[in-house]
Amino acid sequence: ENRPIPEPGCNEVLLRMHSVGICGSDVHYWQHGRIGDFVVKNPMVLGHEASGTVIKVGSGVTHLKPGDRVAIEPGVPREMDEFCKTGRYNLSPTIFFCATPPDDGNLCRYYKHSASYCYKLPDNVTFEEGALIEPLSVGIHACKRAGVTLGSKVFVSGSGPIGLVNVLVAKMMGAAAVVITDLSASRLQKAKEVGADFTIQVKNETPQEVASKVESLLGCMPEITVECTGVQACIQAGIYATRSGGTLVLVGLGPEMVTVPIVNAAVREVDIRGIFRYCNTWPVAIALLASKRINVKPLVTHRFPLEKALEAFETTKRGEGVKVMLKCDPTNHNP
Repeated sequence: ENRPIPEPGCNEVLLRMHSVGICGSDVHYWQHGRIGDFVVKNPMVLGHEASGTVIKVGSGVTHLKPGDRVAIEPGVPREMDEFCKTGRYNLSPTIFFCATPPDDGNLCRYYKHSASYCYKLPDNVTFEEGALIEPLSVGIHACKRAGVTLGSKVFVSGSGPIGLVNVLVAKMMGAAAVVITDLSASRLQKAKEVGADFTIQVKNETPQEVASKVESLLGCMPEITVECTGVQACIQAGIYATRSGGTLVLVGLGPEMVTVPIVNAAVREVDIRGIFRYCNTWPVAIALLASKRINVKPLVTHRFPLEKALEAFETTKRGEGVKVMLKCDPTNHNP
């Protein structure tokens, strides 16, 4: 609240923040102070799912002006390395990323960011939808890496926000049937609302039993599995469930070391792919939202003003609802 308002550099813009979603990683940093090798060593501003209004532009910025409503892509390459040259800038080892130590995020009133990674929102796309482009981008990137196409049968493991956006995107990309699993009945109900064809509430089943249920509901083994939990048993189920010659994409992050039936995957030529965030997804997401081909509005279940950020984080930590959204601009209540 008391931080000075920053001045934008030549190729930066200064934003008055509007909507910022809380992500599981934000909660994890808050509770544990680290995710893997990323360790919080100094005070850090959280938040990386965000939208706001441009209030000042640097001298080199030509595509944005004060008053423009924008969605913010949180990952900005610091140098033009080999990954940027091949269009996979998300893999750049020196990338700046909001709310990943030591880089500050944008859960604040005013924030400056690279203008090239701020995308103007059409009039019919709300600030909240703009903030939701970040999690939506994970689904776009994952489904692209998975090769979802017309007629695909898809198994999504985990019905949290990232599982749900993968359902939305898989259906958008032409999946004929999507089955999703979770422990929570309420989250599975939300998955049905956003387009899942089948749901499985997992209780005490073995990974093989989960795989068998997936095959039974789809009428065949899925060509594609998108694993969004990072839980060892779920990764195992993903391998067992995926059709021979199919693809398993690992989206959820759990323990560094997990035991998996790797020989089962190898002899059946199941491709195992990872994803790291996303790249080149904001224009795609904005086009989908503007054309109303994808509806992310049902994902937001709780809203809090910035003054009640702690309450918002506690709500997310308890796993209530789906996506908790913070409102940073007290003068503008437009969603």
